[in-house]
Amino acid sequence: MDADNILFKLGDAAGIEPFYWDMHGTRHETTPETMRGLLKAFGIAAEDDGQVWSSLARLGEEVWRSPLPPVVVACGGETASIPVRLPTHGSDRAVRWSLKLEQGGERAGEFRLSELAVEETGHIGEMQIALRHLKLDALPLGYHDFVLENEAGTGTRLIVAPPRAYLPPALENRRAWGIMLQLYSLKSRGDWGVGDFGDLKILIDAIAGTGADAIGLNPMHTLFLDQPEDASPYSPCSRLFRNPLYLDITAIPDFAECDAVRALLHDGQFAHAVEQVRDAELVQYRAVARFKLPALERLHESFVANHLAHDDDRARAFRRYVSEGGRDLEGLATFQALAEHCETHDWSRWPARHRDPDSKATAQFRKRFADRIGFHQYLQWQCEEQFRSASELAKSRGMAVGLYNDLAVSVDSSSADHWAHQKLFAGGARVGAPPDPFNEKGQDWGVVPLNPLRLRGTAYAHFRSLLRANMRHAGALRIDHVMGWQRLFLIPPGGTPAAGAYVRYPVGDMVAVACLESTRHRCLVVGEDLGTVPAGFRERMTGAGVLSSRVLYFERRNEAFKPPREYPSLAAVSVSTHDLATLHGFWEGRDIAAKAHLGLFQSAAEEEQIRAGRVTDKRQLLAALAEQGLLPDGLSPQDADHLAFTPQLAAAVHAYLARSSSMLFMVQMDDLTGQAQQANLPGSVTEYPNWRRRLVRPLEEAMADPAMRDAMGAIAADRAK
Repeated sequence: MDADNILFKLGDAAGIEPFYWDMHGTRHETTPETMRGLLKAFGIAAEDDGQVWSSLARLGEEVWRSPLPPVVVACGGETASIPVRLPTHGSDRAVRWSLKLEQGGERAGEFRLSELAVEETGHIGEMQIALRHLKLDALPLGYHDFVLENEAGTGTRLIVAPPRAYLPPALENRRAWGIMLQLYSLKSRGDWGVGDFGDLKILIDAIAGTGADAIGLNPMHTLFLDQPEDASPYSPCSRLFRNPLYLDITAIPDFAECDAVRALLHDGQFAHAVEQVRDAELVQYRAVARFKLPALERLHESFVANHLAHDDDRARAFRRYVSEGGRDLEGLATFQALAEHCETHDWSRWPARHRDPDSKATAQFRKRFADRIGFHQYLQWQCEEQFRSASELAKSRGMAVGLYNDLAVSVDSSSADHWAHQKLFAGGARVGAPPDPFNEKGQDWGVVPLNPLRLRGTAYAHFRSLLRANMRHAGALRIDHVMGWQRLFLIPPGGTPAAGAYVRYPVGDMVAVACLESTRHRCLVVGEDLGTVPAGFRERMTGAGVLSSRVLYFERRNEAFKPPREYPSLAAVSVSTHDLATLHGFWEGRDIAAKAHLGLFQSAAEEEQIRAGRVTDKRQLLAALAEQGLLPDGLSPQDADHLAFTPQLAAAVHAYLARSSSMLFMVQMDDLTGQAQQANLPGSVTEYPNWRRRLVRPLEEAMADPAMRDAMGAIAADRAK
């Protein structure tokens, strides 16, 4: 076997696919350079032929070295099958086992190796190892610990999961709808320049009587407090915790006890500065941080003096939160304090002694700066309390789903999560997308991927934590780029998207863990399955009870828009997304104009082709409305190229999707308010005001507008038919 074949065999063992097919049906081969780069990112030596042979031999033997795998996943209600690998000599001996159940209780038993059929054999040196399977009776759902007692206590985590994710009983016989929005975009008369959890409660109160069942949010993930202008919620500092800039300062209990912060509201100069930022078209993140963070520091000082020092009920509640947050919370708080101390959150530029979260120097730093670490833990405690309060309000007002959270595909390479869990990530590699008609150069999302080998090797502990953190207090969770559970397009260190390759992930296990956490949190799961979807993937997700994402712009039969009856029932449908044109912007070609302005088209001919295609799209949309009897009077599909966008046209499009049989219809707040510019323009970074646009009117005014309430009422009526 030649050297390249051995290299690709090693890559296959690590999950790296040797080729992929693009949207045009063209096959792209993974180059040896890409293979070596990704293997290095996974911690597998492959720089020369000798290392390749050695690594392949090590991986081949590794599976046989331990009597049990690191994790076994079983389906609830069915027999659990435990793979056991033990030497073939002494096959008549007895092996004792025990099982500690998550919810308490133990089971134990014994078997003779000769009683179990040999299914496969392997070798460790001269020793022959046999694979057998031990069958256990059906077990309760949960995370259990299985141990072979007389094999040096070798154990495995046994995950027993339901076959399907949670679906709210209230949605079994009716079609729900909700509003999706970017939290920062909300504006109220009392905000400090950015939408916050208090504004979220105002919105809940305003729409609760309209029949809406869900409020979809952008990821709430923690961003970088030292660089607040880095505002993408999809390139976070941590996916385990929330962004403190969303805190409603006046709703924090310590506000009532802190004269210094209350006085700010009566300081004319401060009030004027906040008012200017509040009235701006775009979020001024640096100014918001300048207002909020010092106020939060004063509130924390008040909490320490008035509560923590006296060990009262609030102090004990905080300590419980810190204890439950464990190493993850300690890691984030330490990271934030170190970023301040080192004057950068890019931990690759920190002194070497602090790049290791478990170093002696980092432990000493925690002791020295315990107060500052406590401040950052306090911020997360308040985020937890305010998000929980908003969730409880939504449920108390009768929303069947309530808050609909969003989990980003990964984190920034300079993130707290990466720093605290370095061995879990494929450092140096980035997640992206291959070149396609929407982006001829491909996409580099700038986030670092989890290492699929380490993910399984740690029994999915971090993945479980991610789901728990984002399902807590949420009625639904959107999984950004859910195809990443099966495969991710990874770019090797120093490479471009054109040099990327697809890497397999343990999809069956990840879906099972998601189903278990979904059931425990009573949280609906929605998979964002747009773009290049592997064959059979959507069917697999449907079988697991995971809702598909269906966007009007993409749902076509040839060129024609699919009629509402053809939308799948297990889906969340919408007109658009944060990465696409709003309905108003789509109609006027604002997205095309923005891309042209930024030079994102390859040529003038390509731009002209896209513009011509948009006219055809508009005609097809009007034709689809006409077929459903929804086209406003006096309009014709042939008028599309010169027809102005109107609220009546928006209402007709919403009525069209409201007729779908899909379980959930999500309406963009931007489309309800007629916003022309989209939240994010893929392919741009600072050239376009991504993740910054605010609503034109305060919530109190917008939600009191009869036209807005009529629009929501019409959607509710259409969904109820």
